[in-house]
Amino acid sequence: MAHVVVLGAGLGGAIMAYEMKDQLRPEDTITVVTKDPVYHFVPSNPWIAVGWRKREEITVDLGPTMARKGIAFRPVAAERVIPQENRIRLVDGSDVTYDFLIIATGPELAFDEIPGFGPHGGFTQSVCHIDHAEQAEQVFQKLLKAPGPVIIGAAQGASCFGPAYEFLFILESALRKAKIRDKVPMTFVTAEPYIGHLGLDGVGDTKGLLESEMRGKHIKWITSARVKQVEDGKMTVEEINDDGSVKAEKVLPFAFSMMLPAFRGIAPVRGIEGLSNPRGFTIVDQHQQNPAYPNVFAVGVCVAIPPMGPTPVPCGVPKTGFMIESMVSATAHNIGNILRGKEPDQVGTWNAVCLADFGDGGVAFVAQPQIPPRNVNWSSSGKWVHLAKVGFEKYFLRKLRKGTAEPFYEALALKVLGIDKLKETHKG
Repeated sequence: MAHVVVLGAGLGGAIMAYEMKDQLRPEDTITVVTKDPVYHFVPSNPWIAVGWRKREEITVDLGPTMARKGIAFRPVAAERVIPQENRIRLVDGSDVTYDFLIIATGPELAFDEIPGFGPHGGFTQSVCHIDHAEQAEQVFQKLLKAPGPVIIGAAQGASCFGPAYEFLFILESALRKAKIRDKVPMTFVTAEPYIGHLGLDGVGDTKGLLESEMRGKHIKWITSARVKQVEDGKMTVEEINDDGSVKAEKVLPFAFSMMLPAFRGIAPVRGIEGLSNPRGFTIVDQHQQNPAYPNVFAVGVCVAIPPMGPTPVPCGVPKTGFMIESMVSATAHNIGNILRGKEPDQVGTWNAVCLADFGDGGVAFVAQPQIPPRNVNWSSSGKWVHLAKVGFEKYFLRKLRKGTAEPFYEALALKVLGIDKLKETHKG
């Protein structure tokens, strides 16, 4: 018999546990270890930050669902992964041993890399976590009473740009509804070399679509931007030339700012030779398997992916929800194969399917695969995107509460759209 441990229970970890359970033999067991027993639907955080959602609407208590599925659940944070000994030391002093480990921890948010940055003692807000989004909503309420300049964007090293654009337009829509948009100058500050780069060198015409939206809504932007420091009501930003030199330094005033940080791997997996890279992200091969420790796999934002190419200011590669689910499916199949004496043979497509809500419209894109060159490179905009995002939120939360990895109608819809989670394997 084998004991499989999933470390983390966010977007990747929760679905990983359900899908892995389906791949196990009757004698195998599975345990989920997570610091937070409650799942939060992160894509809804921008709505939380303007008061369009409440915490209870986007959360799932995972314990009861895991119990129904026969999955052991340990809501205790990890202190250190010790892959040489096949065990995880937890913060309560106990250990969890494993035969197979799937790291699905998500990232640590590197607010501390910029002076005055972030919601923990700094001066900028975040929508990366529900706690941050609720704090941002309190500052948003102050903005409604005392309108002033707004700065939204993503700092150097960020790898998740979609939510910055989403929140920019959701906030713009909320300000219009409050009839104070005319009193709030808005600036988008991003590490991207151009608007719509998204860490992916663009998808379809995301550059044209997003620039057009921003012009139409009177939003200024600064690209190839490096945030030097943040003080109360004041952000110092450097514009960087292609050769890395400083083109200009600007001091931007703000009454409200939401800036996405760079990510790094969490402390329990950082600094382990062969397991993690210098930023603490877990190294995997095409089968989601770590080369140094073959019984360790990883899925989601914690996976090491090299950047698309050099940019004047560092930009990471995003891991979109569908891309993560393709990693999950590949990992479950591959561990299932190993348990039955076979070799790993499944490779995730890493296709990107993204719905970016703008409050009353939005932009959608499909990149197959996410990393160029692509077979499909498509983007579109319209009110339908907002409706689709709301529908997906309801559907995904229901899926988590039921403990279903992929209902038949999701599989059917993806097949109709020609979107696959796993690559076809050609055997000769």
